[in-house]
Order: sequence, then C-alpha cells, then structure tokens
Amino acid sequence: MTNVLDSFRLDGKVALVTGATYGIGMAIAEALGQAGAKIAFNARHAEKVAAAEAHYREAGLEAKGFVCDVTDEAQVVELLNNIEHALGSKPDILVNNAGIIKRIPMCEMSVDEWRQVVDTDLTAPFIVSKACIPSMVEKGHGKIINICSMMSELGRETVSAYAAAKGGLKMLTRNICSEFGEANIQCNGIGPGYIATPQTAPLRERQADGSRHPFDAFIVSKTPAARWGTPEDLMGPAVFLASDASNFVNGHVLYVDGGILAYIGKQPQ
Repeated sequence: MTNVLDSFRLDGKVALVTGATYGIGMAIAEALGQAGAKIAFNARHAEKVAAAEAHYREAGLEAKGFVCDVTDEAQVVELLNNIEHALGSKPDILVNNAGIIKRIPMCEMSVDEWRQVVDTDLTAPFIVSKACIPSMVEKGHGKIINICSMMSELGRETVSAYAAAKGGLKMLTRNICSEFGEANIQCNGIGPGYIATPQTAPLRERQADGSRHPFDAFIVSKTPAARWGTPEDLMGPAVFLASDASNFVNGHVLYVDGGILAYIGKQPQ
C-alpha cells in the first residue's frame, strides 16, 4: 500500500514561483523545495535575484533565479527556455505569485496606475500560464497555483484595481480548470488573509501608549484566529495544491485567512 505522505512529495518536479524573492512567494518556494522540487523564480532586477539565490543556497535548496518581467510575453517565453536549459525541464508546477497593490481612491487613480496593477496581477498570470500549459499538456500533468486574495471576494476602499484583478484571477483559475482539466492539469488558487511580513510591519507596531495600531486591532478583531497569518501558514497549502495529493481538486480557491471570510465580526459593545 502506498503511503499517503508520499503523494505530497515533489521529487523530480520543476516549480516556477514568480516574484519569489521575499515574503509569501519566498515561503512558498521554500516549501516546494523542501518537498523535493527544483525551484525557478524571477524578479525584474538582478540584485534581487542574486540576494534571493543566496538565501535559498543558505537554506540548502536548489533554486535558480532569472531576470524577467512577467508582464512581457517575449521575456516569459525566454524565461521558460532558460529554465529548461538550467533545470532540465519546463515547469511542472507554476505559482503565479508576483503582484502589486496601489492604495489609491478610485477617482484619484490614473488609468496608467490601474493598468499597471491589472497587468501585473491578472495579465501576467495569463501570460505565464499560457506559456507553461503546452509543455504540461505534452507531459500529461501540471499544477498551476494562482495567488488570489480575500479581495477576490470582498471589496475595500482604495483598492479598486487590485480587487478587480484578484477577482479576475479567481475566474481565470476556474477557466483554466475548465479548459485543461481533461489534460490532467489542476489549476487552483490560494487566497491569503492578512499576513505578517516586513511590508505590513508598520501596521502592527504598538502605539506610544502600548495599544495596538488601529489597523492591527481591526484585523485581529475580524479574524476568528485572533492573529495575523504568517508566510509559513501558506507553506502546507501550497505543497498540497502542487502535489499529487490534490489531483482531484481543481478550480478551487483555498482561503488561508484565519476564518475572516466565514465571520461577520464581533458585535459592538
């Protein structure tokens, strides 16, 4: 009898995690590497690639970084050819993680700012998925994980472009499932909740009187787990969705949010 834990192993697989030079992307890449995958990642700047490669080496993981702007289709085609040359195969696993957010009131947001967010958060996953799918079809298997958001389900002031893009990414996830499920390609999403990263650290700093930052207090009050998530909270879900353990899970968004989306919030006192 096969040990069920073996179905979570990724030995021999090549995983591309876009934008995996810090934060959530780096944690997911580390998790896939610990499960046995060879890791490829990209960033737009060579210094970020070099620093991340050094980090992965120190962690004892096989990871190769490439300079690539994933909003540029020609660069993405070149990226996949370079991955095949360096790691022996085009990706078996794709994690569309690269993303940006601009917190600007809608009527103050320029069309160029809107397009930058949508290009990075929605069009780039389309471009990279489109580039990876043919080789996955040829191999007879493939895993695509789109990093969605609670904004795939909810609106919030100042994030119109981000919410529109992440809502679109949820539907792109479902459509890839619909179009390529028969080819044994599973496309799912992960929707992180509020994650404690260096970028969100200022929102969690204690105030001069020792009280929580107002936004920190708001998030903790809205989260049944009563805490922010950590990048490590996303590692297990990523390995599951990248592995054979999830072979009959398709078109699903797994929200790793401590329960926020299930919760109406505390009644005011």
